Amino acid sequence: MPLLPQLTQSQVALTKEVQVLDERGRVSTISIPAERPLTVYLDKRELVTLMTMGGNPEALVLGYLRNQRLVRRIDELASVQVDWEVGAAAVTSHHGIAQIEERTAKRVVTTGCGQGTVFGDLMDEVDQIHLPVDARLSQSALYRIVDTIRVHPSIYKKAGSVHGCALFSAQGDLLYFVEDVGRHNAVDAIAGKMWLDGMAGGDKVFYTTGRLTSEMVIKGAQMGIPILLSRSGTTEMGHRVAEQVGMSLFSRCTGRHFLLLTHPQRLVFQLDFAEPANEAQLVKA
Repeated sequence: MPLLPQLTQSQVALTKEVQVLDERGRVSTISIPAERPLTVYLDKRELVTLMTMGGNPEALVLGYLRNQRLVRRIDELASVQVDWEVGAAAVTSHHGIAQIEERTAKRVVTTGCGQGTVFGDLMDEVDQIHLPVDARLSQSALYRIVDTIRVHPSIYKKAGSVHGCALFSAQGDLLYFVEDVGRHNAVDAIAGKMWLDGMAGGDKVFYTTGRLTSEMVIKGAQMGIPILLSRSGTTEMGHRVAEQVGMSLFSRCTGRHFLLLTHPQRLVFQLDFAEPANEAQLVKA
């Protein structure tokens, strides 16, 4: 078990109530999700400012460092200290991070919402990723995942305007659920939680409410997860990267409908669980 960094357990309000006026002049109160800047410093070097709700800041920072390939092992880090009064996360390493200036010199702006910038060449490590070929997902487990997300308590149901990501077992058991203003923040927070818990991704399923862009697929692959689900669609590059790394992509996962775009050998069909197709279901990814 690696030595884990010391973490703060910072807490902050995730929603705010505001008054609104409707089309008939009626006043009511609604909840809206919080959005606040969190500037990340690594050994006093400013890296990035993330816009986040603030629900899982320590895990978000860890997952960001992991998914940006800036820190290879969690035991390289001594602490992550989040201070909302100044909107900062101070990350301290034990012995410094090798070649940090070189590794943060090049940024690629991607199609992410909330945070879609990656350091270095986006495709640098794709060829080195090998996902387990024997991972499987049954049709009944897929539907269990979709149903779990549908009924799970969420900020989205209360306030809207956020993305959700979740990690499931291959049997459809919910392991983590994170919401944030950007889906990249949410996936990074889950990566951070997995890192802290020493959890492998090879027998897991990842779900996101957002579209499956190339960066989302790469992050999932870096987490070792072979199966990604989305209630939205995918991009051409997301599809291409999934084919390359051996990842199964499921899009348009709503109700009993889904579209499996890549590596169909992982799906165990159970047609008794499916509803008859109709023309309305035949949509493009």
